[in-house]
Amino acid sequence: MPPLSEPNPINDRQPGITHALPLRDDAAIRFTTGPFALPTSTQQFSPLASLSAASGRIVTQLETVGRSSVQPFVTPTIITPAILPTANHSINADNTLPTRISNLTIHLISRRAELQAMLDQTKAFQPMATGPPPQSIASRSDHPVPRTNIAPQDGPLATNKFYANFFLGAQHQGVWTHPYSLTWSKGTGYAQSWGMTISHLDADQPVFGPPTSDIPGHPAKYFINPLAIQSIIISAAELGRSTVLTTDSLHAFSANVNLMPYPGSLCKITFPLLQGMGFVTGVYSKLQPLIQSSVLFRSVGAAVSSSRGVFKYEIILEDGKQWLLYATPSDGQDPKFSLVSQTTIRGIPNWFGYIQVAKNPAGSPGEYIYDNSAGVYAVAADLTASTFAQTGTYQFQWKKVGLSARNTPQLLMFALPHHVESFGGPTPFALTSLRLQTTTKGVATGVIADSWTLVETSLPIDMGFSPWDGSLPLGTRSANPLSSTALTVIKAVAASEIQQDMDGQTNLDSMYFSGKALSKFATIVYTVHVLCQEPDLAQLGLGQLKMAFAKFSTNQQIYPLVYDTVWKGVVSSGAYRTGDPGQDFGNTYYNDHHFHYAYFIHAAAIIAYLDPHWLVPNKEFVDMLVRDAANPSPSDPYFPFSRMFDWYHGHSWAKGLFESGDGKDEESSSEDAFFAYAIKMWGWVTGDTSMEARGNLMLAVLARTLRNYFLLQDGNANQPGSFTGNKVTGILFENKVDATTYFGNNVEYVHGIHMLPLLPYSALTRPSRFVFEEWSLLFDPANATAPAPASTVQGGWKGILYANLALIDPKRSWEFFAQRDFDMRWIDGGASRTWYLAWAAGLGGA
Repeated sequence: MPPLSEPNPINDRQPGITHALPLRDDAAIRFTTGPFALPTSTQQFSPLASLSAASGRIVTQLETVGRSSVQPFVTPTIITPAILPTANHSINADNTLPTRISNLTIHLISRRAELQAMLDQTKAFQPMATGPPPQSIASRSDHPVPRTNIAPQDGPLATNKFYANFFLGAQHQGVWTHPYSLTWSKGTGYAQSWGMTISHLDADQPVFGPPTSDIPGHPAKYFINPLAIQSIIISAAELGRSTVLTTDSLHAFSANVNLMPYPGSLCKITFPLLQGMGFVTGVYSKLQPLIQSSVLFRSVGAAVSSSRGVFKYEIILEDGKQWLLYATPSDGQDPKFSLVSQTTIRGIPNWFGYIQVAKNPAGSPGEYIYDNSAGVYAVAADLTASTFAQTGTYQFQWKKVGLSARNTPQLLMFALPHHVESFGGPTPFALTSLRLQTTTKGVATGVIADSWTLVETSLPIDMGFSPWDGSLPLGTRSANPLSSTALTVIKAVAASEIQQDMDGQTNLDSMYFSGKALSKFATIVYTVHVLCQEPDLAQLGLGQLKMAFAKFSTNQQIYPLVYDTVWKGVVSSGAYRTGDPGQDFGNTYYNDHHFHYAYFIHAAAIIAYLDPHWLVPNKEFVDMLVRDAANPSPSDPYFPFSRMFDWYHGHSWAKGLFESGDGKDEESSSEDAFFAYAIKMWGWVTGDTSMEARGNLMLAVLARTLRNYFLLQDGNANQPGSFTGNKVTGILFENKVDATTYFGNNVEYVHGIHMLPLLPYSALTRPSRFVFEEWSLLFDPANATAPAPASTVQGGWKGILYANLALIDPKRSWEFFAQRDFDMRWIDGGASRTWYLAWAAGLGGA
């Protein structure tokens, strides 16, 4: 573990404590100047002790529980059978591939006609279905993670949301709402409190890992925000060792967390948690408030509030940071807070009301902003979205409670950088000068508004299955007919690859690896039929592909899927059978569902495109996978709304039901985007315009968030400058960023996991400027300082790097894949040389 950074001395520290609040009547507590001399009944603290409490702790070890160390490839070598398999499954009587028929799809005439049709406004969150999973999916009520610390509630429970640490494991890990983090104190720290710790870190507080030795510029390998800094604690005198923490009202954007003195108590503090909340609010029911700090209070003073019925206090901690406290009693009477020690402010017994705290780095202007929003807070949020041609609009509507006077203050919420970039309508005018650092998403900006409107103006509505170039005019961005030279090479390669053993490569004990193989073969069949215009060869592959897919749609694979009635979702039965939480990358525990199911959805979209008859018996199964990972409707009783994709952060979280010291995480930004692309294409072939619109909007949002937080172009302002030289984040957690993977530290691993699979969406979410910078710095064989020249990389990672090169240099990419002595070990089990050739050629390489 690297040493903690030394705390900065507080040069302007005042001797003793400034008493702006009355002292307790029952204790003559006096503080002298210089080192604190507290009475014998109170624990003594030195200035250095308070500074240590402000430094926190870090854990540099990567948490790997539920994570596999296996690379994302099935096998190192693909074996081609000697005999071409025969296929007569669902082939038309005239020995041709079925054509698309009008009663199964709305997309009949051409992409131009489709683009015209999309000029109609489309709602992006229309329900898909609300019925149970297919009968082939058995139900189980014995999930390995029991449903504890959660009050009974109607509807499915979110498994991958920001608040999960409060109901998982020992409940001692934090939750990040951005810009604040909250942790149950559980008797720790100098205050030894049992209340809710609130922490916020400034930009100079993260701890950086050692410099990388191989990457030019030697950026830090990671940065971590220290934990356990108990700046402000909202607590009560009744809380102690018997205290319990429960949760209720768990939804996509909000949850309630309750601290009670003992199980079943009607006295409690309820904390409504939302991402971006401007204040941390504790709602008291018949308890005696304690406001505590392990950083220690330097001064506390009552101040004039701008709202009737709201009592305001200004707090300076021993680290020199200013916090504001607002108390709103239910009866409107003075809460009579008193400072009883350097760690504790105490209120009156049996108190009803709510307390709000916020950090103020902005002096009087910041105080003015907080004053005018104190007294109200958000308890929930609704999301709506629609698209019109290339423009997508989505809106957060916050549900606000609190003061009920006529001139109720507007809500203060914090926006992340990608929000601010895309604000539209009246929302830009609601931005304030109040800015607070977040842990891994740059600087958050205060917004005074009860709703937000965000607009994306470049939806990829003309993106299909063929190579796509977003730099071209709308309607011309998909690949034109390939040249005769390219077709000659591609057909020869495809004739070999389409003969591979599809059943052997897809019938595996992993939904992830099986899905990758199905998607690969679907792409080969599409390339042969559509781009190469070889229907006879394509029909053989399509028949085999349908039979391979049928093992999963009928749930006859090695580890069948089950419907989990505890958390309400479709999971692999693998961990039930093996007892290994990491089986199939933690699928049973809701890890990576968007990665795994994206490959099935993509394969199904291509099969249905080529044979619409296949759609009828298989649509329910594929829709179920979409509903599990990205259900668009809160009214669906079988699946939660948007399990994986976090619409506040603008990307998904891959971690499921695992307690985590650094919060949720995302390792593969590209597979996140691939899921959005897959549901877009499934919506297109099935005629579900709402799903297609939602996929288009998700892709546009992801293109923005990946550029802001994951793919680090020169000049990126959201990640620390001493880290951005890594060019990608590696694994992005809520509290840290580590330029690594769960399966190794090789440069090609760390970057390649943000590339695969290379498909049409890649041209949207991987900007050419970024790809150029990344290739030039790290992979260009002509760069003598490149740590991983692509020409020297081994295995399937080599193919990934050269396929990615097609985004900026398709000719060079084509030459690599078209070379006479090509080594098939350079193609991983989830990709094909056929597609990589078509990909490079379609982007202009041949």
